[in-house]
Amino acid sequence: MTPSFLMKPFCSPRLGTALALSALVLAGCASAPSAHPQDPFESYNRSMSRFNDAVDEAVLKPVATGYQQAVPELARRGVSNFFANLGDAWSFVNNTLQWRGEAAMSSFFRFGINTVFGLGGVLDIATEMRLERHKQDFGLTLGRWGVPPGPYLVLPLLGPSTVRDTLAWPVDSQGNLLKGVDDIPSRNSLYALRLVDTRANFLRAGEMLDGAALDKYSFSRDVFLRVRSQRAGIDRDMDRSAADEAADGSLPPEPEQ
Repeated sequence: MTPSFLMKPFCSPRLGTALALSALVLAGCASAPSAHPQDPFESYNRSMSRFNDAVDEAVLKPVATGYQQAVPELARRGVSNFFANLGDAWSFVNNTLQWRGEAAMSSFFRFGINTVFGLGGVLDIATEMRLERHKQDFGLTLGRWGVPPGPYLVLPLLGPSTVRDTLAWPVDSQGNLLKGVDDIPSRNSLYALRLVDTRANFLRAGEMLDGAALDKYSFSRDVFLRVRSQRAGIDRDMDRSAADEAADGSLPPEPEQ
């Protein structure tokens, strides 16, 4: 199983909203029981995961593999830094909405320093200055305000999510600084580059999952839910027994080339 949730940046807000609504309708029709308390729609989710993985295997993974082989590691790192820097701006907004003062200031200074002194974010000067990244989004902000995550939900093309994160996704898309690029072909090219770069960063993790002798769907679900819970700081809201046995939520780094 490959990490199909990495396909989220590829979709436009309008398409993403339509897909999310269709997923909710389909999920409402799923009635098969699930052993996991946060996955009552497991039958539907497994089917959608297989669909997403088939699309990934046919299209995205080959492109990401070619990108990794053709582009030097230093250049790929700069691309990743650039998009991560844009994410720091939205993290600043959400950390502020969550009243996380220290995290908000860190996100603010990270974005300012990397944008000004890091060639628009290509160089991660802030990390060298030991300014920690505190990645947040509007789904986690809703969690901070007391909105429960709701059931686990796999969206068409967008991949793993929850009901809360699905409802928050249109707001997150509005906070994406790439929307400020007026030239549509340039904006779409940046979206595509971000998608390919992100997928390339997870090629090794996907290979490890493919070769693992376990239920890959359950593993991916449990890691996703645990990582989201840890970022929200609300571990008490989920049953962590399966996730504790599966992994700590971290992914292996891409090897140097």
